[in-house]
Amino acid sequence: MIESAVVVVLLIAILAVSIRILREYERGVVFFLGRFQRVKGPGLIIILPVLQQMVKTDLRVVTMDVPEQDLITMDNVSVRVNAVVYYRVMGPEHAVNNVENYEVATEQLAQTTLRSVLGQNELDQLLSERESLNQSIQEILDQHTDQWGIKVTNVEIKHVDINETMVRAIARQAEAERERRAKIIHADGEYEASTRLVEAAQELGKQQGAMQLRYMQTLTEIAGERSSTIVFPLPMDLMNRIQNLVEPNPPDS
Repeated sequence: MIESAVVVVLLIAILAVSIRILREYERGVVFFLGRFQRVKGPGLIIILPVLQQMVKTDLRVVTMDVPEQDLITMDNVSVRVNAVVYYRVMGPEHAVNNVENYEVATEQLAQTTLRSVLGQNELDQLLSERESLNQSIQEILDQHTDQWGIKVTNVEIKHVDINETMVRAIARQAEAERERRAKIIHADGEYEASTRLVEAAQELGKQQGAMQLRYMQTLTEIAGERSSTIVFPLPMDLMNRIQNLVEPNPPDS
């Protein structure tokens, strides 16, 4: 009776050690006498005690926050940059067999790649071309982690911190750029206005009496403004005639 009870207890203990339940997002890498055998799961898994061992892996997407990295850009600006990396395990057997700790390895690789890629660009590119830089970092990481069974799905640069001196310099540069554009726009407007005035003068000169009509229209506008002083312009051809009458005729040779 006692022996039967001992046998039952042993069977229950063996079953308790042997039976494993894996969730939908989990896989078990099974080794038989130290050799890789197969990947099992999800569901009910039976492991032979002593003969088999199982390492459980998670297939869900991992969000890894890359710590702030100090780097110097191509234009010798010191900045601090941090990012976030999204990855998941695609090959559980490679993640267990090819690297000791894939989480630590991926984090260290992300830090070095972030410094390497961003250090090859200027500050303006870091601020304005984040999408292309994210893509470059993601491709490099994905290429190196492929042998670990890791798929890097996305990389996002979160913050680019600049010291106060550089912030003031960028503000001055932006203000100077705005002033330059304003002067160019003003000069273009002056040039276009002068061109239109020349064309208008040419058109008025083609029609006899058009200039006098323009003078009269201007006088009407001035009178309507209740001005105390009114200037009467004289036509240039009239001035030329008066000048010819005043000047003596040249003596005959």
